[in-house]
Amino acid sequence: MNRPERNRGDNVKLEMTPMIDVVFQLLIFFVVTLKQDDILSHMDVSRPGVSVIEDTVEVPRGLVKIEVYDGGFMANGVRVGVAELDRRLSRLGRYNPDVSVIIKCTPDSPHASLVKLLDVCAKARLKNLSVFSI
Repeated sequence: MNRPERNRGDNVKLEMTPMIDVVFQLLIFFVVTLKQDDILSHMDVSRPGVSVIEDTVEVPRGLVKIEVYDGGFMANGVRVGVAELDRRLSRLGRYNPDVSVIIKCTPDSPHASLVKLLDVCAKARLKNLSVFSI
């Protein structure tokens, strides 16, 4: 009697195609079912109310006053653009990062302008910021 030879595992092949298909199906399933929270919707940002204090006090040395208008910015009474403001605040931040910055916003100023100004202050590493509405 002739017995057939047994396969001893020398020519065993493992099919990878079904495994790869299953992995891609699982990946697609998890990507589609992932629910990511919107980070921006949880930010609680509000501008302060209108201040009733008169602006007759002289500005002490080491204090920067920036006013945000609908058309742009004013730094210590001089109209400036974002690039000039960035240059001035960066230079000021290098020499004195503890300087106080007072930011005054008009009611008609866009919120995006305030955010740009706060980004410029953060880039200049200024931390003593006060925001008021006028």
